[in-house]
Order: sequence, then C-alpha cells, then structure tokens
Amino acid sequence: MKDKFYQYIQNLQNQITSKLEEVDGEAKFREDIWERPEGGGGRTRVIENGKVFEKGGVNISAVHGKLPDSMQQLFNVGEADFFACGLSLVLHPKNPMVPTVHANWRYFEMYDEQGFVIKSWFGGGQDLTPYYLFEEDAIHFHQTCKAACDKHNPDFYQKYKKQCDTYFWNAHRNEARGIGGLFFDYCRESLEFSMEQWYNFVTEVGNSFLESYVPIVQKRVNLPYSDEQRKWQEIRRGRYVEFNLVHDKGTLFGLKTNGRIESILMSLPPHVQWVYDHHPEEGSEEEKLILVLQKPKEWV
Repeated sequence: MKDKFYQYIQNLQNQITSKLEEVDGEAKFREDIWERPEGGGGRTRVIENGKVFEKGGVNISAVHGKLPDSMQQLFNVGEADFFACGLSLVLHPKNPMVPTVHANWRYFEMYDEQGFVIKSWFGGGQDLTPYYLFEEDAIHFHQTCKAACDKHNPDFYQKYKKQCDTYFWNAHRNEARGIGGLFFDYCRESLEFSMEQWYNFVTEVGNSFLESYVPIVQKRVNLPYSDEQRKWQEIRRGRYVEFNLVHDKGTLFGLKTNGRIESILMSLPPHVQWVYDHHPEEGSEEEKLILVLQKPKEWV
C-alpha cells in the first residue's frame, strides 16, 4: 500500500503543479529534492511572485525510521519504526478576491520489532480560506468535496466537513481559519471499510482538488482590488500563520520528526500584517466574512 500511495502522490504532484503553472501563466515551480538523515526525503516544489500566485508550494515526502519519543507519547506506544508519506499544498494568491487553499493527503504505517505492520491509516482533506466571501465559490468548493465523498459513503461529507470545521478552528481567536471543506484522519481498516477502499476514497478526494479550486481562481483573478483590500488580506493571513504555528498537527509532526524546515514552513505567506486590536467596519464586506467564520455554515 505504501508504494502504491507514494506512486499516486508523485503523479498527483505532477498534475497539480502543471495545471497551476498554466493558470499562473508566468511563474514556474522551483523543485528541491531533499533527504532526511534518519531516513527518507521528499520533493518540494515552490512557486513565488507569479502573476496569480504570490507564493505556494506543492510538496511530497516519504520518511521512515525510529518513531521519535514525542510521537511515541502521542500514539501511546513504545519504541517502534514508522513510515509516513503524503502530499501537502498551500497556495497564497496575490489578488485578495481569490482565496487561499490548503490540501493534504497522507498515509502512515507503524511496525513491530520484526518489521510487521501493526498500525496503518490514511488522512487528509482540503479547505478554503477566502478574504472576501463569494457564497457561490464556497458552495462550489463544498459541492465538489461532497461529490467526491458521496461516491464512497453518503455519510462521509457531513462527518468530514464537521471534523474540518472543528480542526481548523483558531481557539485563541474563537473563529475558523476559513470556510472549511474536508478533514479526515486515522482512517483504518474495519469490518465496513478495507484499506483498499480507504485508498480509493482518499485518491478520489485528491483527484477532485483541481476541480474544487481552479474554477474559483479563474473567476476571481481579474477582479480589481484596492490597497485597503490588500491590507485586509494581509491581516487575515496573520490568522492563517497563527493557526499553522500554534495548532496544526502536520507542522508539529514535521518539526518533531526532524523534517525539512523550508518545506514545513512553506505554508507561510510572504506578506502578513498584525494590526493591534483590528476590527472591520460594521456592515462591511470584511465584517461579512468574520460573521461566517465565527459560526460554521452549511454550504450544500
């Protein structure tokens, strides 16, 4: 399964970066191949200063070795070996009318002393972070997520949407990071669902990503914007940074397993502002976004 999924994310990375270069029209992804001293490595691709994308990354990695002490405590196990692979992407567009997007699909195995797999699971999801709320964009994103889920289980969309709303929550701000999407983790073999079925589900979601996001970019990328709207985008990006550095499990896992710092922190936007005690004007488009972020909404 690990070889099959790693092959999948290599191909998916190629598909996504090719399409995003086409959408941008100017910038190209820079590729870095890196190795992890304890085992494994990855292929980082970053785009910067493009016509559409101010900064973004579409990264894959496959790492293995001894499970670090901090992760042993997290999983409540003793010494064990592990393998983890996944694709993680974040895109920060230049135009504040175009939302930031994040997605991640991953697979994990843990082994006993004889090298047999004792635990394995899939995880992942995709979520949208707009700076200005276009409800039809939110509906399109969620409808695409739901269509992918419905092919595998009619309960998955509501279940994983709720988990997304719960996970991407900036508790210290009492607001969501964005308007959600899907989040699933520890998807293990059960009597109802085999690992092959989980593979089919996760890859279905991965394959739906471009359809969920690219039409939104193309619809909004040429809309005009002011310096004030750009400032609002940078203030909201600050909230994005706060979530990733305070709450995000993927960031923490990467830091605790001696991952590649440049790849882990690729998700951080290039221009951000923290304005003291900032509040949007009452009745403004900015306030409209905040009101939605304070209480998760049903989009489809």
